Amino acid sequence: MSDPLSPTLSGPSLPDLIARARATDGSPPFSDGALVELRQGTASLIWLDDAAAIVSADTSAEFVVDPDARRRGLGTRMLEHLTSRAAGDLLFWAHGDHPGARALAASHGLDAARTLLHLEADVPPDESSDLDVSPIRLPEEGDAWLKLNALAFAGHPEQGRMTRADLETTIAEPWFDADDFLVLRHDGAIIGFCWLKVESAAEGEFYVVGVDPRRQGERLGRRLVEAGMARLASRGIHTAHLYVEGDNAPALQLYRGIGFTNRSVDVQYRWVARG
Repeated sequence: MSDPLSPTLSGPSLPDLIARARATDGSPPFSDGALVELRQGTASLIWLDDAAAIVSADTSAEFVVDPDARRRGLGTRMLEHLTSRAAGDLLFWAHGDHPGARALAASHGLDAARTLLHLEADVPPDESSDLDVSPIRLPEEGDAWLKLNALAFAGHPEQGRMTRADLETTIAEPWFDADDFLVLRHDGAIIGFCWLKVESAAEGEFYVVGVDPRRQGERLGRRLVEAGMARLASRGIHTAHLYVEGDNAPALQLYRGIGFTNRSVDVQYRWVARG
């Protein structure tokens, strides 16, 4: 008889697990980036009974235990399995910064290395924008956008490394709507963008907002957010949310000034390989 807690590459429905965990915890158990890599085949999905992990290039991992199977040691078993097979240091995202995740990290000597703040704000019902933005033209503007995105997020560990394959995988998602991918052009070139992600009639996410670094100081970031708010208002959406690095002071100042407040916190922990 096989060990019911041995890791496998197949298991229950991942979408069902994600939905149950999100409903219980108030935050998604996996990042969009991890799910994109999984769909592209550059990340692995590992099941351990009622727990699932997405492992990216053996350097980072995210995992969740089914809410109905918690407090049985599955989180500990999954963490120990992942660290035992790691070739070097391993990064773990804990979405929502829940007490159980903090306790598990502390018990295994993991140190917090990074925080990602999840912010939210009301969408002004009468929001308007003076910025002349329009939807991106795909596929012809894809490469130009990728170039600007790399410039705008040169120091970001994930966003700045987005590839054409990543873009194509993301725009193939059911939620993608080109009319929610707003770009600002000057002399025909993209100099800023506000990409919205709308999955429900209740709220919309500022998926990513970026400005050409050479145009910093022109308050384009704020005006792009205002344009995004206007787009959400036109769709009858009442709540906006976004993710921002906890140490990104300029972005936090911008979003706080617009009225965004804390919803939750994601914490990235580092496990350091011994020997």
